Order: sequence, then C-alpha cells, then structure tokens
Amino acid sequence: MQKRELGKSGLQVSALGFGCMGLSFGYGPPTEKDQAINVIRAAYESGVTFFDTAEAYGPFQNEELVGEALEPFRDRAVIATKFGFEGGVPANGLNSRPDNIRRHVEAALKRLRTDRIDLLYQHRVDPNVSIEDVAGAVKDLISAGKVKHFGMSEAGAQTIRKAHAVQPVAALQSEYSLWWREPEKEILPTLEELGIGFVPFSPLGKGFLTGAINENTQFDSTDFRNIVPRFTAEARKANQKLVDVLGEIADAKDLTRAQIALAWLLAQKPWIVPIPGTTKLHRLQENVGAANVELSETDLRNIGDALSEIEIQGARYPAHLQATVGR
Repeated sequence: MQKRELGKSGLQVSALGFGCMGLSFGYGPPTEKDQAINVIRAAYESGVTFFDTAEAYGPFQNEELVGEALEPFRDRAVIATKFGFEGGVPANGLNSRPDNIRRHVEAALKRLRTDRIDLLYQHRVDPNVSIEDVAGAVKDLISAGKVKHFGMSEAGAQTIRKAHAVQPVAALQSEYSLWWREPEKEILPTLEELGIGFVPFSPLGKGFLTGAINENTQFDSTDFRNIVPRFTAEARKANQKLVDVLGEIADAKDLTRAQIALAWLLAQKPWIVPIPGTTKLHRLQENVGAANVELSETDLRNIGDALSEIEIQGARYPAHLQATVGR
C-alpha cells in the first residue's frame, strides 16, 4: 500500500489506517480475542501500518488487544492512542491535567507492549485545562522519548492553533465522510495552513455508507448507534437516498459503496488518512482495495453534484456529546 505523510510532521503511514475501536467497544459485544487479533494482523499483512486505539475503548481492553496483536512487528507499525477521560471512562468526564496525561502514557506503554507511542492524541478538548498546558505535557513526553508525535481529536480551529504554537500537532482526528463534510468549512483550511495531517474516523458513516444498514436494521442493545440521532429509523429511511446514489456510482465502476466513499476521502488531500474499522476479514479486504482506486476529476465532480442535492437528516451526536466537540 502507498504511504502518506501526516501533514509536515515526517510521520509516514499507510494511505489507509485501521480503526481498532469496534473490536472492543461501541458497536455491540467485543469481538472474540483470537478473532480480533487475526483481523488486526490481517490488516498489517494487507499493507496497513497505522493502527488507532484509545484508553477509553473498553476501557483499556483495546490498547491491550492492539499491543498483543502488533507485538511481532511492532517496529514496522505506527500506533496511535488517546488520553483525556477520568479513569479512562468517558462517563466519568474529561481529565487532561498533565499528571493524568503522564499516568496514561506510563500505563498505555505497558498495555501496548512498547517503549514509545507513535502518535498521542488528546481525545477531547478539556475546557478545565488550558490547551497550552496539555501541549506542554505532551512536549515533555516527546522530549523523554516516550511519545513521538502529538495529535488532537475533534478540536476547533483556534484550539488547534494554540496547541500547535507550543508543540507542533502532527494530526487531527475528527469525523469526515460523504455524509459529514463540516470539516471542509474551517478545519481543512486550518490544517493545510499549519501543515497538520487529517485522520478521518467513521469514514464510512459508522457503517451506513456501506449499504449494509437500512431503516429496519436492529442494533445490539450495547451499540452506540442506538443513541445517535442520525441512526433513528426515521433518519435512516430519509438518508437512504445517499446510499442509493452511492450505489449507482459504485456499480458503474464495478466497485462497492465503501470503496467509493474511501477513495473519495483519499482524493480530497494527500495528507488525509482515513481509518475505517471492521470485525470482518472480507470487509477489511474490501476497504483495503479502496487504496488502489483512483477517481478522476470528472468522477469527483459527478459525485459532488449527485450528493449536493441530498440533505442529510439527523445530528451525528446526541446533544450531551455534541457539546464536547469543536472546542
């Protein structure tokens, strides 16, 4: 798989990364351990070198899984993880105090079976801790050799600028896809100006853009999508038009919806690296195939024209979570 540099950070990763969250957290019961390890290792064998986890996924379970799965080829993989919640539990609230960042890193190094974290993200901006203090704490960890690069997640443009002035930000991770294009307004221009890479999570719309979900789909009781306004049955029915149009475009090129959606993201900027996740080997191979899809300017224009007429229904987060993004 081709490599990409995250902004001007010098951090080289595969053009597509792998989001490991869903193996342990968020989308129903955790995947059986051996199966999860097989999926992660299959991603690596398919050319993926960039793996994304966080203390909050489990909590801690996903970091442990990633550490075990990648241990045989640790030096050839790039591991990103995240700090920022009290005790690693989102329900406990935010905590980006420098002492908590240091504690997380020491514990995460053990869970990940490594001596350094390649990319350390602040999971969400903590309004009770200045971003300069957060960036300074990560800068100290970089100086100590325990962290290689600093990242942020779901941060607003001004906060990114303030952090970047203290410790260069290598990458911002936020949601971006054919059904969530808000970052195009302010975030992407800011990142381009500052030389920061962009790592879109949920590049397949939490599965919706694959066409595998419709208004009748029943999610497991522990699935996060049950509380997402965009995933109510009414919203799914209204948004089906997007999936139908994507299917027409994909069929015309003998590709899948997922491959078109990922190829579209890759075509936006050379410093964008999506991180689709899956628990299934056949979906993994489908996603990896998108790295070889080249969309022409005409293709991109046609996709844009077709989708510009569709108004997506439903917020991407419930109100209490929406308040934590874009700070």
